[in-house]
Amino acid sequence: MLRVEHLTKTYQSGGRPLTVLENVSFGIEPGTTCAIIGSSGSGKTTLLGLAAGLDRATSGEVYLKNHALHQLDEDDLAVIRNRHIGFIFQSFQLIPTLTALENVMVPVELRGVSYDYVAGEAQRLLSEVGLEGRIDHYPSQLSGGEQQRVAIARAFIHKPDILFADEPTGNLDSETGEQIEDILFDLNKKLGTTLVIVTHDPDLAARCDRVIRLKRGVIASDSASGVDSENEKVVNGVAP
Repeated sequence: MLRVEHLTKTYQSGGRPLTVLENVSFGIEPGTTCAIIGSSGSGKTTLLGLAAGLDRATSGEVYLKNHALHQLDEDDLAVIRNRHIGFIFQSFQLIPTLTALENVMVPVELRGVSYDYVAGEAQRLLSEVGLEGRIDHYPSQLSGGEQQRVAIARAFIHKPDILFADEPTGNLDSETGEQIEDILFDLNKKLGTTLVIVTHDPDLAARCDRVIRLKRGVIASDSASGVDSENEKVVNGVAP
């Protein structure tokens, strides 16, 4: 489903190069749930953005369902994201002037699908996340947990092949966060979506099939491969 090869991302900072990711490679099979963890500044969010085609690497390759994202222009990347990728963000990213129903409908409406069909699917998903009574409410009228439920419904409405979630419970209290986790994994299981989560939460990471830990821009450990730099091994050809 997803394959990244030798990804490196370097920024200019104060006139000097700053390498955030260095020579990172891994693959994720269809239907897998994978957590990407690491301390702040380890490159987690940068890696997620590159894997989702939201940013471009300095060097390396990204393949999503055999589409070479690193070779596509912005228009083609937008088509790939709309057809194959779902997103959930820590800050929800809902459109404040749209109701919960209308926010969920946005990804499929962009495809030109009939309004009645999209509205029906949006209502069904909002019901599944427990918001059947809130479909006409605007984001400002919803709690943080309710807004994230809307965001989850929006992420799943176009039945993405892969869903990227960046700290999906980061702005929520622990009880609400657990409820959001349950909803996310339940919908993921029903639809068979590949799920990639960036998180600081070890309990959330533990629910995933696989955990990749980044440290200073390289893969420090991968639960699927058993590679671990805590034992001073070289990972991806780079000493941690």
